[in-house]
Amino acid sequence: MPKHILILNGHPDRNRLCGALADAYQQAATKGAERAERAEKAEIQRFDLADMQFNANLSHGYAEQAPLEADLLSFQQALRDCDHLLLVAPVWWGSVPARLKGLFDRTLLPGFAFRYEAGQTLQEKLLRGKSAEVFLTLDTPPWYFRWFQKAPAVYQLNHATLGFCGFKPVTTTLFGPVIKSSAKQRQQWLEQAAEKGRRILRQ
Repeated sequence: MPKHILILNGHPDRNRLCGALADAYQQAATKGAERAERAEKAEIQRFDLADMQFNANLSHGYAEQAPLEADLLSFQQALRDCDHLLLVAPVWWGSVPARLKGLFDRTLLPGFAFRYEAGQTLQEKLLRGKSAEVFLTLDTPPWYFRWFQKAPAVYQLNHATLGFCGFKPVTTTLFGPVIKSSAKQRQQWLEQAAEKGRRILRQ
């Protein structure tokens, strides 16, 4: 069972379905942790992108690193400490919101998340030994997103971002289409998220 679980709600607006899915997962995992034996209790930490204060623009690329704001330093420490990450985010234009991408740009830095050594072709993955789940909400039907749009956000997060830094395995659950969902459908999604929160503590 993971000892340290990190939850990141990557929606710029806290009061959306992404936040509710993160709530359902967190509440189920917290209840499960409270029932666990003392020696096996999990620590659960959460960040909401909407509440984090930082400049999302990597102004000079990787040529010059700006000092990290307090929220970014805290998030980096949480990434170091976690055994398992849950990332919840909406899909906008096939990818993730710009501010979430900015969080990755500012925190997943060389020397922290990955490192290239002289003469090496492949990077050293500095966040190895951690697993991740990704919940994505979208207005496109999931089957259309996967088979016709080729699920760019899934590849970006699972391979080019989290996998690049060492997270493995990375699994993805798609929730959609949100735009035409009923209250009953949204409740089923929340129950699905809660079940995944319970399940992570049984691993």
